[in-house]
Amino acid sequence: MNSCVGDMIVLSGNANLEFSKAVCAELGIPLGQCEVTQFSDGELNVNIGETVRGKDVFVVQPTCSPVNDHLMELLIIIDALMRASAGRINAVVPYYGYARQDRKTKAREPITAKLVADILTVAGADRVVTMDLHAGQIQGYFNIPVDHLSAISRLATHFKDIVNKEDACVVSPDLGGVTRARNFATRLDLPIAIIEKRRPKANVSEVMNLIGDIEGKDCIIVDDIVDTAGTICKAAAVLKERGAKRVFGCATHGVLSGPAVERIRESVMDQFVITDTIPFDTSICDKIKVVTVADLFAESIRRINTNCSISQVFDA
Repeated sequence: MNSCVGDMIVLSGNANLEFSKAVCAELGIPLGQCEVTQFSDGELNVNIGETVRGKDVFVVQPTCSPVNDHLMELLIIIDALMRASAGRINAVVPYYGYARQDRKTKAREPITAKLVADILTVAGADRVVTMDLHAGQIQGYFNIPVDHLSAISRLATHFKDIVNKEDACVVSPDLGGVTRARNFATRLDLPIAIIEKRRPKANVSEVMNLIGDIEGKDCIIVDDIVDTAGTICKAAAVLKERGAKRVFGCATHGVLSGPAVERIRESVMDQFVITDTIPFDTSICDKIKVVTVADLFAESIRRINTNCSISQVFDA
C-alpha cells in the first residue's frame, strides 16, 4: 500500500515507533517503509523501502534515551533522504535531546543544543518540528524554519475535571518556569505559586523558598522535562509540608532516567502526568499517566504539507 497522500510521506526511526504510528493514524495514512538496523559492530544501517523523489518527507524521531543512537538514526535517515532526492525533509523531533545544554554556565563548556541544530541542518533537514524546548531561544540556533509546539493545552485539559477552580493552584518548580506555569494557569483560570531553589550540581536540587499561598489547595507542579525526578518530588514534599491538600505533577517530556520512577512512586504526589513524546510503559507505575500529543503533530504535519498556517496549532 502506498504511504503517500499527495506528495507526503511519514517515516520513523526506532525511538518512538508507536507515537509515529499514532501520528499516521491521525493523518489517515500508513507509516512509510523505513528500517533502521545495526551491523554487528553497532554501526547503523538505514533502508527506505519506497520512492521519496520529490516528496514532502516527515521523519518522526525524538532524540530520547539512548540519545546518541537515536540522534544518529535521525541524521542517517535525513542523509539517505537527501541522497534519494526527497523534495523537502522535515525533522519531526517531539523531544529535542541536549536542549538543556543551551548556554555556557562555566568555562570550557559546550553549547550542545546549538551543535545538534547545526548537525541537523548540515545533514539536510529543511525544517524542524518540535515541542516544548527547554529554552525557547533554541529556535534561533537554527538557520531553517522551526515550528515549536506546546503541550500545555493537553496537560491542562487533563486536570480540568480533577481540580476545582476555587481551591487549586499551579506551581512552578523554579523561577525559570514561571512563564510556563502562567500559561498553564491561564488555561484553568488558577493562581500560581513559585518554588525558589538552588541547584548545587547537575541532577541535585535544594528547595529554598515558596512564593505564594498554597495552604489547603490542590497544587499542580508544571515542568517541561522531568529527568531523575529529584526536583519535582522534593517540590511536592515542600508543598505538602506547607499545607497543600493534594499535589499533582506534570511535564511534557518524561525522560525518567535512573531512580525517577521509584521516586515518583514513593512521592507524595497523587498523580504525575506526561505526554507521549517519549515512550513510557504506564504499567510500571500506576501513579504516572500519559496523554497524547500525536494529534497536534499530525495537524502540524498536515498544515506544513499543504503550506497552510499552523498558528492555530500553537494556540490549541
